[in-house]
Amino acid sequence: MTVRTRRDFLKSARCTVASLGVYSILSGCGDVDFLDQNSVRPPNVLLIMTDDQGWGDIRSHDNPGIDTPVMDKLADEGARFDRFFVSPVCAPTRASLLTGRYHLRCGTWGVTRAEETMRENETTIAEIFKRNGYVTGCFGKWHNGAHFPHNPNGQGFDEFLGFCAGHWNNYFDTQLEHNGRMVETKGYIADYLTDVAIRFIEDKKQVPFFCYVPYNPPHTPWQASDKYFDKYKARGLDDVTACAYAMCENLDDNIGRLLNTLDELGLRDDTIVLFLTDNGPNSARFNGGMKGHKGSYHEGGVRVPLFVRWPGHIEQHKTITQITSHIDILPTLVDLCGLPKGITQPLDGISLLPLLEGKPDTWPDRMIFTLPQNADLRKKGAVRTQKWRAVKEGTKLWRLFDMEADPGQIRNVARHNPAVVKKLSEAYEKAFADVTKNGFDPIPVHIGYRDWPLVVLEGHEAHLEPAIGAGISYQLKSGWANDWITNWTDTNAYAWWPLKVAEPGTFDVSLLYVCAEENTGAKMRIEFEGAAVEATIDKPHDPPSLPSPDRVPRKEVYEKVWASKILGTVELKKGEGKLMIKAAAIAGKQAPDIKAVAIRRI
Repeated sequence: MTVRTRRDFLKSARCTVASLGVYSILSGCGDVDFLDQNSVRPPNVLLIMTDDQGWGDIRSHDNPGIDTPVMDKLADEGARFDRFFVSPVCAPTRASLLTGRYHLRCGTWGVTRAEETMRENETTIAEIFKRNGYVTGCFGKWHNGAHFPHNPNGQGFDEFLGFCAGHWNNYFDTQLEHNGRMVETKGYIADYLTDVAIRFIEDKKQVPFFCYVPYNPPHTPWQASDKYFDKYKARGLDDVTACAYAMCENLDDNIGRLLNTLDELGLRDDTIVLFLTDNGPNSARFNGGMKGHKGSYHEGGVRVPLFVRWPGHIEQHKTITQITSHIDILPTLVDLCGLPKGITQPLDGISLLPLLEGKPDTWPDRMIFTLPQNADLRKKGAVRTQKWRAVKEGTKLWRLFDMEADPGQIRNVARHNPAVVKKLSEAYEKAFADVTKNGFDPIPVHIGYRDWPLVVLEGHEAHLEPAIGAGISYQLKSGWANDWITNWTDTNAYAWWPLKVAEPGTFDVSLLYVCAEENTGAKMRIEFEGAAVEATIDKPHDPPSLPSPDRVPRKEVYEKVWASKILGTVELKKGEGKLMIKAAAIAGKQAPDIKAVAIRRI
């Protein structure tokens, strides 16, 4: 069956790339903008991604312990990519998915401390669709920059509802961000995100839309309703696995609601639907006998599902065994939808159209690189070909596995294949040097935009000085999302954020804090490039953590209600530097715990 793209419908409207005045990644000529072709409506796109759901968390991947009938049916109704690879953790996968480029090119090299942020000059898939007349919406977990212009609204999405951090604290009756403002939500988070995505599809049904739904379950904390959790506990599973499967089945039901909406609106045949996950499973549960899980550079950490459905265009019951990757999604969708303009950066990915068309003979013998993050930068990495996986993990020696003969990676055959190891390792080192040539300097938080007057600098985004040692720390060791600054006992210690004042002006500065009564009287000071404001924390505020319906004790911080203290008003000039918060005086055992510094343009 031949995949019919929008290009096929517009052959009579061909024009040269030069006449368009834009860069096109399509072979040959570009197509004219579909808005000029009233008789042709381009396909909608529904891109669904789940968080920490492994390859094995799907029943049709030979796991009889979980029920995912919607995902199974979606795979049968289109193409199932059987060797599809992402990054070992969340933010790098998302950056590559959104840009078609390896995450290290984008400035994304971690998951916290703003290391997850993409550079603002990256062109996202949403920006490309928007430039070609689509309405764009993102509903769920972003994790590629919390502040404009690095947030979803700054990276091409007309509508955003969700959160920008690496995880969320509670999944029931929570608060989420809607286009820069926090809103109260009711019910389970995946249910609510689905409700909002459905409303977006219903509202935009008359125009082409790009709807990105990056669900956050089954990422921890382990929270699921009794309806799902009790079912899997009755099967004799441990609490972690039972909750993971419960969260996945809830997602399955919600994906079913999205697909039913397309059917009810008559959009089934006009919508390309993609489903994938962002890395391997976040616990040691069934994963098809593969080595590794989330965070691993082995097969089990990076091989995930990809299902693509477009009725009448993509053959049903199709299984594609060639190796493919998250960097391929952007060029594939650009190709399928025939988008002529918007690409401004060289891509690492390639269009999967030949595989969807059943032309594997034209597919290159390629290498896919698994690139590292922060502490792993010089220690870990991997290369995957159709036959081999070469892995460097914690040592200078590369291990080699024959993935066709040994899919479970039992035998290291590097000693018997030195030429292969040399070829793959040299290719990796060359690729690593290329994607890291722009370095890893912190990407500054931008403030001062009149359309985005409020910027909240979260504690987990702060850099601490001293980074290691007494005097200041995060609540938990790693300083993951939603963490805060605490154990502040030394007035020489401080926290700082890289900051860029995009437009000068007058700003209110306030703190979100917790302070025991015995520690009141601390004087807190904010400094930036010669400007400063300070005030005394004179009111105690020391509430307990909010109750959380966790099925298993969490490894992340618990949620608190934070007090707000206005420090004062400050004039800031245009420019870049370090915004520092200091404890000018500590009255008790320690300075207040600091959740965030809020800066609002007046």
